[in-house]
Amino acid sequence: MTQALTRSEIETLCQTVAKKWTLASDHQTITQTFKFKDHYATMAFVNAVAWISHQHDHHPEMVVGYNTCTVTYSTHEVNGLSHKDFDCAALIDQWF
Repeated sequence: MTQALTRSEIETLCQTVAKKWTLASDHQTITQTFKFKDHYATMAFVNAVAWISHQHDHHPEMVVGYNTCTVTYSTHEVNGLSHKDFDCAALIDQWF
C-alpha cells in the first residue's frame, strides 16, 4: 500500500528529485509548467507523459495549452504526496 510522505520527506525530495517542481503551500501537490515551441511539440510531450503514467499506473492532472503543459502530481489514495509522485516527476524531468 502507498503511504503519504511526511513534510520532512517531501521537502528533501523537492530539493533532490524535484528541484524544478513547485510544492504547494499545503504540501499536497507538486507542479511544473513545461513550455514548447509549438502545439505539435506540446502534444508529443503530453503523449510521453501519458506513456509514463500508464507504465507506472500513476496519472497526473494536466492542463494543456498551445505551447504549454502544466503537470500536477498528488496521490489521491493518501490525500497528499507519495514516492510515486516524485518517481514520475523524475522520469518526466529525465525525458524532458
